[in-house]
Amino acid sequence: MEDIIVSENLKYSYPGQEGFAINGISFTIRRGEFVSVIGHNGSGKSTLARLINGLLEPDSGKLTVLGMDVNEGKNAIEIRKHVGVVFQNPDNQMVASIVEDDVAFGPENIGVEREEIGRRIDWALSAVGMEKYRHSTPARLSGGQKQRIAVAGVLAIKPDVLILDESTAMLDPRGRKEVIEVVRRLNKEEGMTIVLITHFMEEALLADRTIVMNRGEIVLSGSPEEIFKQGEALETYNLSLPRISVISQNLRSAGMDIKDVLKPAELAAEILKNFNNRGISGGESSFPAPADIAPAGEWDINIKNLTFTYSKKSPFATRALNGISLKISDGEFFGIIGHTGSGKSTLVQHLNALIKLPQAEKKYRKPKVKKGQPAPLLPLITVGGFDLSSKKTDFKSLRASVGMVFQYPEYQLFAETVFDDVAFGLKNFNKKLPAEEVEKAVRDSLEIVGLNYEEVKDKSPFDLSGGQKRRVAIAGVIVTKPHILVLDEPAAGLDPKGKKEIMELLHKLHSGWCKTVIIVSHDMDEVAENCTRVAVISNGEVFACDAPANLFKRADELSALGLDVPLTTKISACLEKGGVIIHSDCTVKDFSQKVIEVYAGGKDA
Repeated sequence: MEDIIVSENLKYSYPGQEGFAINGISFTIRRGEFVSVIGHNGSGKSTLARLINGLLEPDSGKLTVLGMDVNEGKNAIEIRKHVGVVFQNPDNQMVASIVEDDVAFGPENIGVEREEIGRRIDWALSAVGMEKYRHSTPARLSGGQKQRIAVAGVLAIKPDVLILDESTAMLDPRGRKEVIEVVRRLNKEEGMTIVLITHFMEEALLADRTIVMNRGEIVLSGSPEEIFKQGEALETYNLSLPRISVISQNLRSAGMDIKDVLKPAELAAEILKNFNNRGISGGESSFPAPADIAPAGEWDINIKNLTFTYSKKSPFATRALNGISLKISDGEFFGIIGHTGSGKSTLVQHLNALIKLPQAEKKYRKPKVKKGQPAPLLPLITVGGFDLSSKKTDFKSLRASVGMVFQYPEYQLFAETVFDDVAFGLKNFNKKLPAEEVEKAVRDSLEIVGLNYEEVKDKSPFDLSGGQKRRVAIAGVIVTKPHILVLDEPAAGLDPKGKKEIMELLHKLHSGWCKTVIIVSHDMDEVAENCTRVAVISNGEVFACDAPANLFKRADELSALGLDVPLTTKISACLEKGGVIIHSDCTVKDFSQKVIEVYAGGKDA
């Protein structure tokens, strides 16, 4: 196989920033290879993708792509015909008002014939499961659906090299699996070279080779198996072991002989082998402690018959919610999951009246009921003492009490300094607040999210790293000390350490003054590890609402909805086939303990 990408002592620094984003790296990628690139936020992964694609020119060193020198400006356009990049945020790649036009944009620009463009649109949309949205407008698609369209747009140019820069971050489990399967098929069957930049350690395992980046340098390179054996080294680089490796370590610490494996069925086989060696032909762990049923609380959320349609009475009318009824109790750490486009984001935007109920709109008039016809069911939402169906509700006070953090919260930043950005909402909700109280609140909020007030208060938020921007955005929401905090995909796009820190921050807020935390997530393990209860939204309806331990037993039903189950549930299913039943709460810690409990009860224990 020929060398398709060759880098020699490559360096790049962004104008106005100290140090190198890429600092003297050398590597080779061969035609047909599938290479995963992992590293902390700010390690240089995305910069590397832009250099390979010719969007950036190196400061020094040499980089050739398909034999073309990136430093020679005349090669940039030709390189882009052969190297496609799908970036993290699909909104930055949408150029047309209709999906098929967006997918056609790339092939048109490289001179593909009209008939062939039509065939490529069909193929690319089918590859990402978006055929039925061909004539939709991207502006009305969910974040995950836009992501699939962005992938289709790059696939349509049929590149020699496909780079995915965190491009599955906003997809639901089925969507992520489908895109990765498409990528693997393109790699295996058509010989397409794949560079997968990811924070999902489980995705990195699928590659032929893994490159680990840290502070602009390549610090590790090898097969995924070799890389993930370096447990402590990975943590040094702000990464984490895959959950399956953590479970293996836990079991080895308890005296079990567990080899390093990378698949649920393989780990189950290792566990069963240990049980058989100990004379355990079957076994059953104890049930996890049942979740407490919360009594009625001051800040309960009650939703009844919630229906919502985007672009009502227009050709683009889209029903997003279809009669949702749900109760979220005061004090819960509540999860909301569902396939891409299921209505999750639309639902949570009703909780602080960013989308108002029809009755609360100024121009609303009660519909006349025809004789003999039942009165229409009107949606009702109460949040604590706020009735969101009433025009008289103080919506300003509601929004101070219900904080909302959107997908990619760093795009909520707008002010010249971090201080002004964080202080904006506080000043808006309480215009008479003394300056010293505003300063104290801003200081406290920034320090709660782990930022040094003195270091960042006068900086432009746009000069911060991605992880720091997200923290500033969260600080700007929690500065009002809301009773309820709603976060839509709060950890998407963050490295493993960043995800862990965000979830620890949310638990810290929850145990403090924030009574209820609600997270929307596509990460089933994240939900299982953190939430007291989980609601499943499907096609604008509540499919189920239960504790994770109960909900994830319904693996087949969830799979049919485009969802996944936590890793521990997959291993448990394999163990059950071998006669061992593990009743865990789906967390890595509890699952490990329950396996050890069965092992310790063996004949020679």
